[in-house]
Amino acid sequence: MSFMDAREHGSKVGSGGVASSQNEAIDRRERLRRLALETIDLAKDPYFMRNHLGSYECRLCLTLHNNEGNYLAHTQGKRHQQNLAKRAAREAAEAPAQPQPNKRKVQPRKTVKIGRPGYCVTKQFASETAQRSLLFQIEYPEIEEGTSPRHRFMSSIEQKVEPWDKRYQFLLFAAEPYEVISFKIPNQEIDKTGQKFFNHWEPDKKVYTLQIFFKAPRAGAGAAGPK
Repeated sequence: MSFMDAREHGSKVGSGGVASSQNEAIDRRERLRRLALETIDLAKDPYFMRNHLGSYECRLCLTLHNNEGNYLAHTQGKRHQQNLAKRAAREAAEAPAQPQPNKRKVQPRKTVKIGRPGYCVTKQFASETAQRSLLFQIEYPEIEEGTSPRHRFMSSIEQKVEPWDKRYQFLLFAAEPYEVISFKIPNQEIDKTGQKFFNHWEPDKKVYTLQIFFKAPRAGAGAAGPK
């Protein structure tokens, strides 16, 4: 190559000229070999095999290689990488579908109701405090073993049985396997000071007792009676 040819091809004066494509391929393989030496353990490579002729084979690509370095450079090449991807996709497609773990479904509790419990409601009036009170005694002779009755207050707007009436609220009692029963009582504030709010479950007699006192109404304020 003349001086002018080297200048035209971008080489500097005094250099060895433009590297041939063969030299570039050799340099590339050497770089790939060094990279593979750092990342691949041939003892654990399932596709690396030494045949009886002393050369090396890639069982994935069915190629022959003169030495380990040549094989390592091959593993970093496009052909080997494409074959690895195809094999992984084929194995994934042929793998049997893994059964999904069974998720435990929480079924709503179904209890055969045996009817409404017996009850007694006593209306009382404390003259010293001018407060009215109600005493509830609910009988649960067939209550489930290890359970206790429960109660809660419900506003008129919560229930869907009767038209809304701001003068009243509802007191509910529940215990399995009995039906829930409710009482319509005045919508007044409950006095929970001292011993005025009292509830007790007697497991021997199977009787649930609840006593509530209504706070005394302000002068001139009327209140609906219990039903």
